[in-house]
Amino acid sequence: MDIMDIIKDSFVFPSKNMKLLLIFELLSIIAGAFSVIGTIVYVLGIITPECFMWGGIAVIVSMLIGWVLSGYLISVIKSGIELDDDVPEFEWWDNFNNGFNYFIVSIVYYIIPAFIVVVVGYLTNIFGNAIVVAQEIITQALNVYMGASTVYISEAMTQAIANLAVSLAITATVAIVLFVIFSFLQTMAGARLANTGSLTEALNIFESAKDIRRIGIGKVIILILLVIIIVAVIEMILSAIYSYVPILSILSIIITPYLAFFTQRAIGLLYSDIA
Repeated sequence: MDIMDIIKDSFVFPSKNMKLLLIFELLSIIAGAFSVIGTIVYVLGIITPECFMWGGIAVIVSMLIGWVLSGYLISVIKSGIELDDDVPEFEWWDNFNNGFNYFIVSIVYYIIPAFIVVVVGYLTNIFGNAIVVAQEIITQALNVYMGASTVYISEAMTQAIANLAVSLAITATVAIVLFVIFSFLQTMAGARLANTGSLTEALNIFESAKDIRRIGIGKVIILILLVIIIVAVIEMILSAIYSYVPILSILSIIITPYLAFFTQRAIGLLYSDIA
């Protein structure tokens, strides 16, 4: 399917069943409320031990609802893959299972680049350089405290700062590149999960990479970037409107899930090329 056709279809798609859109938003509000209240109550556990239990339960409930919502978005992707024009109904148990599976997928796809970044940080001695700089700063602070009239920046500190800057630059560059690459791979993994219903298939990073090549690297990059830009522009415009008319911020109740449906539908239609 052509990129512009995907964008047009995806943008109209959520409006085909506003009831399901509102159910999604209602669940999102409930999950958010449980998360906020649970966190506050958990912190109050320092004062009252029972709060640890009730706060923990509230956070867990929020997470369970979140898995249902995440799994439902997987079904939105599937509707795109199957070129189904109907907004999918909630299938609570299937949504929960798919949401949990996608949670596992997200952990796996992001723990790999995180691990590589830590290794790069170790190899570039980012931790050692940071310690040297910190020690030098503490030494200078103590000198000032003891009455030193001037702050002397030693050659060791200058070199440590330079080394730390290089280490940070290398590590940050590697981190950005890896997380961008794995974000694209995770997107394909979500589509694979929607298409096959298999966690094993979704965790197959090499096949996810092959899927990008099968669809076309250029097409995948252009579509995803275009979707991100559209969502960002809409959010910026709405933020400007909300700043002038705060009461209109209530529209986010519908707009936020609308954009989520739009994004996932686009991914499904993109993947339909090879399904």
